[in-house]
Amino acid sequence: MKMRLRMTDVVIVGAGASGGAAAWRLARAGFKVTCLEQGGWIDPDATPSLRPDWEIARQTTHHPNPNVRAAPQDYPVDDTEAAIKPFLYNAVGGSTILWGAHFPRFRPSDFRTKTLDGVGDDWPISYEDLAPYYEENDRMMGVSGLAGDPGNPPRDKRQMPPVPMGRAGERMAGAFDQLGWHWWPADVAINTEPYGEGRGACNNCGPCDLGCPHGARSATDVSYWPQAIAAGVQLITGARVFEVEIDAQGKASGVVWYDRQGQVQRTRAGVVALASNGLGTARLMLLSTSKRFPNGLANDTDLVGRRLMHHPTGMVTGRFLDELDGWAGPFAVSILSQQFYETDITRDFVRGYQMQLLRSDGPVGTAVGGYLPRVPWGQGHHARFRDVFGHTASLTVTTEDLPRMENRVILSTHLTDGDGIPAPKTIYSLDDNTKKMIAHGIDRATEAFNVAGAADIATQSLVADAGFHLLGTACMGSDQATSVTDLNSRTHSVPNLLILDGSVFTTAAALNPTSTIQALALRAADALTRDRSNMQVAS
Repeated sequence: MKMRLRMTDVVIVGAGASGGAAAWRLARAGFKVTCLEQGGWIDPDATPSLRPDWEIARQTTHHPNPNVRAAPQDYPVDDTEAAIKPFLYNAVGGSTILWGAHFPRFRPSDFRTKTLDGVGDDWPISYEDLAPYYEENDRMMGVSGLAGDPGNPPRDKRQMPPVPMGRAGERMAGAFDQLGWHWWPADVAINTEPYGEGRGACNNCGPCDLGCPHGARSATDVSYWPQAIAAGVQLITGARVFEVEIDAQGKASGVVWYDRQGQVQRTRAGVVALASNGLGTARLMLLSTSKRFPNGLANDTDLVGRRLMHHPTGMVTGRFLDELDGWAGPFAVSILSQQFYETDITRDFVRGYQMQLLRSDGPVGTAVGGYLPRVPWGQGHHARFRDVFGHTASLTVTTEDLPRMENRVILSTHLTDGDGIPAPKTIYSLDDNTKKMIAHGIDRATEAFNVAGAADIATQSLVADAGFHLLGTACMGSDQATSVTDLNSRTHSVPNLLILDGSVFTTAAALNPTSTIQALALRAADALTRDRSNMQVAS
């Protein structure tokens, strides 16, 4: 079959959180936008949340780790040298298809860790630069929450009231009050009232990480993408991009990709934007070698793929004698505490962490060992199951992961995807600062459960299956020698190549990154619109 050549102003690789936001913004500004997505549309009616075997699906067909899920649209990840396993999803909506929808913002200090604490690097932008984009993104996604948190800058009234705290939230909030610790209802991209076109309110029908049949849990397939397509964006699914091409001047000229039939296609564009998460974007840049960039696109300084950051997470679970909240409904978004978020010189680590409350595990998870050790089989199993099921709550200890050059993404030497393209390999370990942070957080969370009256308490020093935040592999900065992208998310050495996802994070903060990723993508789209004549984009 003859290769088909397509022309567009901007081609975006990836239709997830950032790709959807940027596509919508650029199309409304008059750009001709094409988005290429490796996965497809997910049918809300097919979510396992509606089936009795949903816990089996969570461990197989809908497992967030692509190595376990192994769907045709996935690519494998070599994680043999990684302490934390990657979680990602290829589809329209990206990993927001399987997310918990916690939607916090960075704090102002997160942009200035070098100045304040002598670690990491300062961002080339501030919280104030992103504030208007946070607000706009909140309106697009729809956020339930409560304004007035004394631990964070002022923000507009949330679009909807907060998700109900539930019995576990009330119990732990009372413990935090007794200890004199900060807590606040979480900002959540889940409707507590009807919001958005055809999107009703959450009815607690099932666990959010398997999809939402009602569209109450915001994901970009139900928030940004309908409006982006209405604005004229061409979204092509089943498109596996394997190279970004450059012209004789070293500028990005387009991308080459396989379609669903395995045929090679080419899309020419005035601007190429990568939105494939901190793993997929680094992989594509490293795959895109040329005479000008023999080590990977825009990789003059050997920084592409380096500084990989997750959010290393510990967990503490308490079992209570009385019933708390079951597994159904938003599972991780009732209350959070940022009492230990900032650096305290009396502690033996820098920066900090947040604690976030989780609901109880499901029936299968309870039986085989989820948040708590497995309920032993044999005599006494049923009695112990009744004591545990629906009687637990957990606190995650979500730490700030400081950037280190040795934590990185490279190309695997032996593993490939279904089209024979080299898979990414992650090399990742925890440093002593992070280990001390997790240990401190586990002690504090244990203290909170004791105050709350837990009968039993179990701890996990590291949740290995928690690589859902992939950050920093094409970091932003003002110095070309120490960063890959500038303050407008453009690569220093290829100015018409934009990085729209969490790859650009200079530091990781200690909280969920999606709202910041999307705010950065909207800001990058506005900068491109402002500078379109200099970028030589056709529109």
